[in-house]
Amino acid sequence: MTFPILPPATSPRAERTERLLLRSWRGADRDAHAAMNADPAVMEHFPGTMSRQQSDEMVDRVLAHWAELGWGLWAVEIPEVAPFIGFVGIARQNAPGYPVVEVGWRLARPYWGHGYASEAAERALLLGFQTLRLDEIVSFTVPQNSRSRAVMERIGMHRDAADDFDHPRIDAARYPQLVRHVLYRLTGPEWRARHTPEETA
Repeated sequence: MTFPILPPATSPRAERTERLLLRSWRGADRDAHAAMNADPAVMEHFPGTMSRQQSDEMVDRVLAHWAELGWGLWAVEIPEVAPFIGFVGIARQNAPGYPVVEVGWRLARPYWGHGYASEAAERALLLGFQTLRLDEIVSFTVPQNSRSRAVMERIGMHRDAADDFDHPRIDAARYPQLVRHVLYRLTGPEWRARHTPEETA
């Protein structure tokens, strides 16, 4: 799979939704990002919490993805309320065993249950299908992550059990409950069928 590249002049560095600002990362985001990744509730479905170094290394990878392709994971803020509540966006992945573009999100615990993940993920799908003209976007998680699976279904994604896979970067001996992942898909035609012509022009 060849991943599309957006030149700097057209790179979507900031997007607004009804309640959120999806924007480029700032140096000040690293503290809040690290605090989020150190929360056991946020990281329940991952192999433990992240150290500050691991959290910063993740931000570095996100920034490198943006620099290379011109799209990726945005930092998310609620204007005039909270300067950083997490991240959302689309990114290339190989975890299922082949290259895909994944829509993903992670929000700090105080901002769960308000529909922010779905609202921001919808804008990420708009970028993927309208601007990048991707054929398909996927998302995946462990079966027990009911919150993320609900978001996937809310934004129109669907699962075929035949697509489920064992994550290659999970240590099966230490985290057997995190190895199996469910995979959800959404194609461009399916996404366009859920939106008006004005939204998909």
